[in-house]
Amino acid sequence: MAPSALPDTLDGWLAHIERGHPQSIAMGLDRVRVVRNSMALVPPSTMTIFTVGGTNGKGSACMMLESILQHAGYKAACYTSPHLLRYNERVRIARSAADDASLVRAFAAVEAARAKVDVPLTYFEFGTLAAMALFVEAKVDAAILEVGLGGRLDAVNVFEPDCALVMSVALDHMEYLGDTREKIGFEKAGIFRAGKPAIYAEADPPQSLLTHAASIGARLLLRGRDFDIKQAANHWGYQGPGGARHALPWPALRGAYQLGNAAACLAALDVLRDRLPVTMNDIRSGLLTVENPGRFQVLPGQPLVILDVAHNPHAARALAGGLKSLPRGGRTLAVFAMLSDKDVAGVIAVLKPLVAQWFVAGLSGPRGGTAEALAEKLAAAGVTAVACFADVEAALQAARDVAGVDDKIIVFGSFYTVSEAMQAVQKLQTRPLKT
Repeated sequence: MAPSALPDTLDGWLAHIERGHPQSIAMGLDRVRVVRNSMALVPPSTMTIFTVGGTNGKGSACMMLESILQHAGYKAACYTSPHLLRYNERVRIARSAADDASLVRAFAAVEAARAKVDVPLTYFEFGTLAAMALFVEAKVDAAILEVGLGGRLDAVNVFEPDCALVMSVALDHMEYLGDTREKIGFEKAGIFRAGKPAIYAEADPPQSLLTHAASIGARLLLRGRDFDIKQAANHWGYQGPGGARHALPWPALRGAYQLGNAAACLAALDVLRDRLPVTMNDIRSGLLTVENPGRFQVLPGQPLVILDVAHNPHAARALAGGLKSLPRGGRTLAVFAMLSDKDVAGVIAVLKPLVAQWFVAGLSGPRGGTAEALAEKLAAAGVTAVACFADVEAALQAARDVAGVDDKIIVFGSFYTVSEAMQAVQKLQTRPLKT
């Protein structure tokens, strides 16, 4: 595209960068590194960089770090993906989404540098460079970068972290990362750096992650060895490199598993306390006010509607744990849509015992699964209470039509599922329940 024809709106730029590479996912750092150098995009030494990876939990960890640091008075920036409603959600500075004009300006800067070296970039690579350009421009104190896929070959890995966190390792994206937990663990550990703190948030690290950390001389901190949690009914405690912290409030993000995510964040802040000191009040306030839409997000009103992007068995187990923590009573109805290349059977196996009735929907796009394919998987698992719908909005409407005030509706299966539900939910919430 000639420079004179470059877009001048955010929607135009998003369409432009989507066409920039023949593949939506193309692993490797060479392209993004060349364009980064063409931009002379070097984060200043005053910016503390956290790189956060993992199969699940990385989005929640990013939000917790952002919230705590912002309450501590730092200008924190956060780059996450994918978005639910607007691209702007991916790039936040001081807990505010970047405006269209800023993103357009950053995309234009990336394109100018890319054109000089004539290197194609994927959508995610383009967005990563634009986000960091805005963070440098804003002179942020801390930048929190969420890995998009894997870690070792992910675009955010061209920037040097001061601390890297891997929240979990489970089977997902196996066509890119390998078909065993050990292979995936090695890819996730690729964000670790020699001599720098590296956090693993779960109690069972794969050996490949341990071996890689040791081979490069990363300062690895493990849950259960270097930091840990102590859970109580209304609060929890943390023990880590900076000492003990007692009577901490449960994070505003629901689910007992969030304590492990929070502990990993506190461990990261402990090891960087000379650069970014935080107080107990900062931690408490940050945990109490953290938000991460689409992760066990409970909508107000009756029946209870819960949105969760759970798209693999590991995430489904976390969703199941959250459901079990809710008050008993009523039925659980599932509005379910997944991408066709995911472990649909594995997700069904986890949630089947908890769901009374399934409302399955299709998702558009080349990877979108059909309602009929989901119904076949459910039938193979012995589930008979299944109804098929063309889209998530129709499935959610049908679930609300049959739900009683004590019932729960879980909407899950992918970011696309939750995004479609969010767009529909205001309209559906105004509909009266059938009596």
